[in-house]
Amino acid sequence: MNRDNLLFLVIGVLTGFISGYLLQDVMSARQPPRLVANSTTGVAGGVAAPGGSMPAAPNPNQGLPPMEEILRLREYVAANPEDADSVLLLANLNYDIKSWEKAGQLYEQYLALRPESPDILTDLGVTFRERGLFNQALETFQRAENLSDSHWQSLYNQVVVLAFDQKNFAEAREVLARLRTLQPDNPEIDRLAQEVERQAGETT
Repeated sequence: MNRDNLLFLVIGVLTGFISGYLLQDVMSARQPPRLVANSTTGVAGGVAAPGGSMPAAPNPNQGLPPMEEILRLREYVAANPEDADSVLLLANLNYDIKSWEKAGQLYEQYLALRPESPDILTDLGVTFRERGLFNQALETFQRAENLSDSHWQSLYNQVVVLAFDQKNFAEAREVLARLRTLQPDNPEIDRLAQEVERQAGETT
């Protein structure tokens, strides 16, 4: 390989790296980080250990490959459908591998066992959005907001659906104003607002 070819290769690698970084930065403005719980809260992104005398569910920290872990946990949940903690863990694992329909079904199963969770409703809403079910996603995020008017993630996701999916920038700005009130110092909100205005400018 001569020096010119090597130079083009290096430039190509650097260009791909920079493009990927910029794309990731833009996409981070479209979805806030999922909430991570400790081992006892049982909210989205984390789950309490199964209780009672039932056989222990697969441990997410035991180092199994993701699909093997999912398969073992799926068998456990099928045999123990009322173990809400394990249902949530399986839902989160499916979310992480972007198995949106299965994750959504499991979040709904969890909510039937433990209703009124704005965190889980928000994750459920994301699964609707990822399947292109924008109205259902928006309704689910609104349900989460109604349960907790301080739940900023549900507002964030409403802005995402309104602005980026439905191109309803007027209503997106209204929700964004409420979001800024809740999170005045959150840099993610600033990035989201900038992306909303950029998209609005491209649409007009």
